[in-house]
Amino acid sequence: MLKLSVIVPFYNVQQYAPDTLKSLRANARDDFEFILVDDCSRDETPEILARAARELPGAVYVRHEHNGGLATARNTGIDRARGRFLTFLDGDDWLAPGYYPQLVAAAERLDCDFLRTDHVQCTGRARSIHRVPHGRRGVVMSPREAILPADRTTCVDYAYAWAGVYHRRLVDRGLLHFTDGLRTAEDRPWIWKLHREAESFAVVGLLGVHYRRGVASSLTQIGDVRQLDFLRAFDQVIAETAADPDAGTLLPKAVRTYCAVMAHHLGSIERFEPAVARRLRSLTSAALKRLPQPVLTEVLDSMNAQRSTPLRRLRRRPAAGRAVAA
Repeated sequence: MLKLSVIVPFYNVQQYAPDTLKSLRANARDDFEFILVDDCSRDETPEILARAARELPGAVYVRHEHNGGLATARNTGIDRARGRFLTFLDGDDWLAPGYYPQLVAAAERLDCDFLRTDHVQCTGRARSIHRVPHGRRGVVMSPREAILPADRTTCVDYAYAWAGVYHRRLVDRGLLHFTDGLRTAEDRPWIWKLHREAESFAVVGLLGVHYRRGVASSLTQIGDVRQLDFLRAFDQVIAETAADPDAGTLLPKAVRTYCAVMAHHLGSIERFEPAVARRLRSLTSAALKRLPQPVLTEVLDSMNAQRSTPLRRLRRRPAAGRAVAA
């Protein structure tokens, strides 16, 4: 069996793909494979990847006939992966040379279900280090113990799939796939599922992934209807957490995080197209009414007024038919 499978979705990233592929080459090893998934790009990305499939050791090139979004592209890679360990990279990010061999060595040493790592955020020429919000390093722990407390940033808020490595047994247990079709916030239900249902994890102080922030084509920068998938993603988090045996303990964290993300989008609503902005308000109002109301009241009371006030207004808004995030 191969040691590591690296799953890299690409979509219209011709400007950045060469750097990404160059960094993969600097991490190549005979027992590594690189699954390059083109999600039906319309620029020159397919030609770049076809060439890389011939030149990059261990490359496997897969092209979607239709654009399915990041979650679906990652699932394609997971289904093709043959490695004992799996990890992810986005098609506009890059790696430090020799990072993956260090990551695999740490995974073998600690022998847990998954590892989480720090990363370097790159915004233009600026660089900043972002740490996993977990104090203990190099110690195998229960993932559930890293979900709480509700009022602090924890590991479920550090949802980047590429900031870590995952044992194949998670695939076998049905825990590594993403929710098909989610175009944003796809990593939120995924990270919550890992922390609720996996048996062991650890955090290691490795820096190797360079995350390119502020890319114009990224969904985080585009104010169209695809951004509203965050509502569907967090509805899934709430529903699955509500079914958990520890729902009474975990739901306040899930609801608080959902509210924080709603408030974030409402606070920058001017970047959305007008029709999408109206839909955002309507869907947010409906989502607030679906949440467990006693928990929601406690969460809103604990938030600052700048974030809670718009949510309180939308919570009071009369229902206008059944709103569904789609």
